[in-house]
Order: sequence, then C-alpha cells, then structure tokens
Amino acid sequence: MTDGLYLIKALILGIIEGFTEFIPVSSTAHLLLLAEWIQFPSDENKVFEVVIQFGSILAVIWLFRARIVQLLTGVIQGDKTEQLFLRNLILAFLPAAVIGALAIKYIKMLFHSPLVFVFTLVGGGLIMLWVERKPAYAKHAQNPSIDTATSAKATAFSMEEITWKQALVVGFAQCLAMVPGTSRSGATIIGGMLAGIQRKTATEFSFFLAMPTMLAATVYDLYKNGAALNPDQTVGIVVGFVAAFFSALFLVKAVLRFVSKHTYRPFAWYRIGLGAVVLLWLYWR
Repeated sequence: MTDGLYLIKALILGIIEGFTEFIPVSSTAHLLLLAEWIQFPSDENKVFEVVIQFGSILAVIWLFRARIVQLLTGVIQGDKTEQLFLRNLILAFLPAAVIGALAIKYIKMLFHSPLVFVFTLVGGGLIMLWVERKPAYAKHAQNPSIDTATSAKATAFSMEEITWKQALVVGFAQCLAMVPGTSRSGATIIGGMLAGIQRKTATEFSFFLAMPTMLAATVYDLYKNGAALNPDQTVGIVVGFVAAFFSALFLVKAVLRFVSKHTYRPFAWYRIGLGAVVLLWLYWR
C-alpha cells in the first residue's frame, strides 16, 4: 500500500522533471540529487525516473503535434523541405545513438559520483556565460528587442533552414549530455547557437530532437530496468508521470517565450550556484 509521504515525494520529483528537462540546468542532476536529499527509495529510482521522463516527452509531442503531422505528411507526399528537415533530425540523432550504444555502460558509471555534477554544472554554466559574452550575444543582452540571432553570421532562422552541417554539430553537442549534469537541452541549444542557428530556432530544434532521443533512451532503460518495477509503487509512478507531463507542458511554452526576449545567463548563474550548493553538501555531509 502506497503511503502519503511517498506520493508527495513522487509529485515533487515529477514536477522537477517537467520543469528541468527542457531548460539547460540538467534534469538528471536535479532528480538524482533531490531523490537522495528527500530519501526517495533508491531501488526503484531508475524506473521511476524513466517513466516520468516519458511524461515530459509526451508533453513535447502534444505541443508539437501539428508540426509532427506536417512533417510526416510532407515526407510521404514528397515535400523536399520536409524531407530535408527529417534528414537533419536523423543526422542530429545518430551521433548520440551510436556513441550511447557503444559506451552507455561506461557512461552510467559516472552517475555514482555526485562530484561529477559539481564539475559539469559549474563548467556548463561558465561555458554559457562565455558564449553570452560574445559580441553578438552581448548586444542582444543589452537590447532584447533586437533580432535574437546568436551569431553575426547566423544562417538558420527557422528549423527548415538548418543545414546538414549545423544538424551534425547539434548532434555531436548532444553527445556531451551523456555526462551527468551536462544537460541535453543545454548542450544542443548552445551547440546550435554556435553553429549559426538563431536562438529561438536552436531551442525549438532541441525540443524536436528530444523526441526521438528521449524516446529511444526511455525504451532502452525500460528494457534494462523494467523488471525492477514494484507494483506496490504504481500509484506513485503515475503521480510522477502526470506531474512531469503538465509541468513540462507549461515549461516548454514559457521557455520559447523567454528566449525570444532574454539570454541564457540566468540559467548559467543558476547552474554555478547549484554546483556550489552540491559541493558544500558533499563537504558537510
């Protein structure tokens, strides 16, 4: 029988998953650290994380459902633009799929050290600040009303304009997110910006790329850890799943509005602050 405290913890973790999955702060770091801090059952944490992550994925699929239908219909009907867009998605997906399949066992070993989160959170934040200090980014920070292209030579102002080279850059950037605490969305968005993709477009492409990437990761993790699912905790998992879905639904819309008028500096400082908190926690525990 599931107790009330467990359901509250599941609800909190689901909300945190939805709020952090698609912003550059690392949902994995938040979930694993918070689960330890609130003493969430560690034996089922892996399955729980996978299932609630699927809730976040469904939220993005729901929000982009019209664009997904347009893509599939266009590809079937021979629309060249949609076919090229699908090609770019596949190119961006492949690096992480191949490297993940070959090295996932070794990458998972990094999850056992909270100290990894300190370096990746702080390091990622510093990289984001460095990117935002570039002339084009700094100009936008001073006057958010100007065009939000994040490179003086930006060439892609919509997802359909992204080139195969830019898609590959985003794909290899996504591989960095295999290291815990890096953030998949952060790596792909910043990678896209540096490749010449406009800020909001890079964010949208990151969300779109999340669908095949996270679905593949979810299926794999369920296959590996599904046997650990405890029927007694099903209600808690459902609570976390629903919480992740609705919080992600809200978050994705908010992020797209935010990046049209602001830089990513607030997220960078947040990462650095969280990394400092984790370091202090490791020192004093």
